[in-house]
Formats: sequence, structure tokens, C-alpha cells
Amino acid sequence: MSVISPVRSPAPTYAAVLRTPHARRTFGAALLGRLSYGVAPLSLVLSVKDGTGSYAAAGTVMAVFGLTGVLLSPARAALVDRFGPRRALVPLAAGSAVLLVALAMATARPATPPVALVALAAAAGALPPPLGPVSRALWSGMLTDRDLLRRAYSLDTVAEELLFVTGPLLVGLLVRYASAPAGLAVSAGLVLTGTLAFVTSPVVRGGAVEQVPGTPEPAADRRGGPGAGLPRAAAVAAGVGMCLGAVELLVIAFADAHQRPGAVPWAAAALSAGSAVGGLVYGAVQWRVPTAVRLSSLALGLGAVLAVAGLSPHPYALVGWMALGGLFVAPALTSAYLLADEAVGEEWRTRAGAWVNTAFNAGTTAATAGAGLLVGRLPLPLCFALAALPAVLAAVGTLLPARRRPASAVGAESLK
Repeated sequence: MSVISPVRSPAPTYAAVLRTPHARRTFGAALLGRLSYGVAPLSLVLSVKDGTGSYAAAGTVMAVFGLTGVLLSPARAALVDRFGPRRALVPLAAGSAVLLVALAMATARPATPPVALVALAAAAGALPPPLGPVSRALWSGMLTDRDLLRRAYSLDTVAEELLFVTGPLLVGLLVRYASAPAGLAVSAGLVLTGTLAFVTSPVVRGGAVEQVPGTPEPAADRRGGPGAGLPRAAAVAAGVGMCLGAVELLVIAFADAHQRPGAVPWAAAALSAGSAVGGLVYGAVQWRVPTAVRLSSLALGLGAVLAVAGLSPHPYALVGWMALGGLFVAPALTSAYLLADEAVGEEWRTRAGAWVNTAFNAGTTAATAGAGLLVGRLPLPLCFALAALPAVLAAVGTLLPARRRPASAVGAESLK
């Protein structure tokens, strides 16, 4: 992947990240394209449900769309690593936009067979360009200062969290003033426009990275293929995803059990707000603890908080626990992306981020289905404890190997 010369900052701050040459344009274009991923899922569910009148069809189409997207994410990232962002992202974005428009047209016609919608959804889910992993790979190439890179990753994670809040709100406006298929068309426009703006940024079409003399490599295995840090990062990301995927459904069950359905959106908002605050604070702190230890500790904290949340006496007490748990989410994901980046060479950067993202999304999807089997069969506090277990187990299982690293490696990383 080609980027402009990397930048080091004597005063690593969020402002310094955004003052990096062309960073605001590149970052903004990527966010515009990634907003499509917050708009498309809800638009697709509503469009299929309205077009077919069947919740089963809507659920099936959405499951196929999400499954192909998750499973093929590393393959799309590998295309970027092999051919570069400009040659890989534009065809993916164009194909994705065409298929989203086709889905909009098909769902607007009640006579469209559900099997055709499933086929279109599978194809559309296979093509979204990996703008998130590519953005993080570009940050890693631009910023050799690890403190500055941590702030860039934190900013990226928080912004992505907000996109998945903004996207459904935009869909709500479109459904009110237009129709659900219009949301699919808007999603197509967002992904195509954002990607074209992204690949025309000077960062993407600039020269090769020039390592700043005297800048240390973040990890000994960075020059080669994926090291031990990548599976560790993916494992913890999967555990965090499973925890969050299950808790999302358990919050609804908890609110229904207490006859307070109005608490559900407040709990979701509290989780997102806590995550945003936690991510920004995490990026601003000068850490002396190795990234692997930070990641496992954050996952352990998230699991502990959400396990205790099931003992809440009232749904609005649960809202407070969601806010507290959210403080760990963005920092944990940021740490996972940082650890994956430290474990690979430049030729693996996009794939490393995609594997972490895939692990998180796969964990979320699997745990949502699993939680549905638990609700009604076990007491809710026990369900919360079981939902938190994957994050705790992943944290413990990776924290011990991290602490057994050679003292020289830990010492070298703590000086960065």
C-alpha cells in the first residue's frame, strides 16, 4: 500500500492527528463511505419486511447479507493489500452500490420472489469495500509515533461507533419522508461517493512510505507476516463481540421483564456514549503497559461490569451499568487494532485489521443467536453472567501469555 511520508509529532494530541497532512480529507471521506454501513442494514430489513410482509424473509435476507459480509471481509482486505487501495476499492464500491440499488428496486416491488432478494443480499454483502481496515492501515503508515497512532485509532473507533448511531437515525428520517428502499439507494450513494473521495486523497495516491531515521519498529515480528499478536487480538475482539451481541438482546428481555420497554434505547445510548468517552480518554493517556496486557485487562473489565449489570434492581440502574461497561468497549477495540498492527508488516496491515473486525462481528452475530436460546430458560442474572463469560475467558487466556513475554520485549515496548 502506498501512502505519503509518515509523520512524527513532538506533542501527540487529537489535534495533532487531524493536523497531519491530508488527514482530515482522508478521514472524512472514509467516514462518509462508512456511514453506508450504518444505513444499509436497517434499510434492508425494513425494505424486505415492507415488500414481502414477512419478518421471516426479512430476517433471512439480513442474515445472509451479514454473513457474507463477515466471512469475506478478510478476502476483500487481501485484495487491497495485493493490488493497493485505488485498484481494489473502486470496483468493490461500484459493485456494492449497483447491488444496493438493485435491492432497493427489487424490494420496492412486492412481486419479487424472496429467493431473488436472498441472492441479491448475498452478493451485496460480499462487496462492501473495507474502508475501516484501510483507514487504519493508512494511519499506521502515516504516523510512526505510537502515541500519536493510538490517538488516531481511538478517534477512528469512536467515530465508527457514532456512525452506527447516526445511520439508523438517518434511516428513520428517510422512512418518514420517503421509503425504506430509499435508504438502500442513499447507502449506495454514500459508499460510492465516500470511496471515490477516499482514493483520490493524496494520502492514498502518494509515494511510498519513508521510514523516519531512528524510529524503532513497534514489534520484532513487524517486518514479516502475522505474529502471535494477531490471533491474540482477534480472540479478544471475538470475546468482546460475543459479550456485546448477547447483552444487546438481554437488555431488551430485562426491560420487558420489568415492564419498562422505554429503557431499551436509553441503555443502548448509554453504552455508545460510554464507549465514546472511554475511547477518547484512552487515546489521550500515556500508557506504560504493553498493548497486549491493556487489551486483555479491558476485556476483563468489560466482562466483569456486564456480569454485575444483570443484578440491577431496575432497568434504569441497568442503564448506568451499560454506561460504565461502555467505557471499556472502544478502548478494547482500539487496543485490538493496535496489537494486530504491531504484529504484522506493511503488506499485512489491511488484512490484520479486517481479521480483528471480522472476529468482532462474527462474535456479535453468534452470541445474539445464542442469547435468544438462553432467554426464558435461565434466570436473567445468570444469562448476563454467561454472556460476559466469553470476554472474561478471552481476557484471561491471552493475559497470561502476555505476562510471560520476555522482560526485554516488555521493557522495549513500555518505552514507546
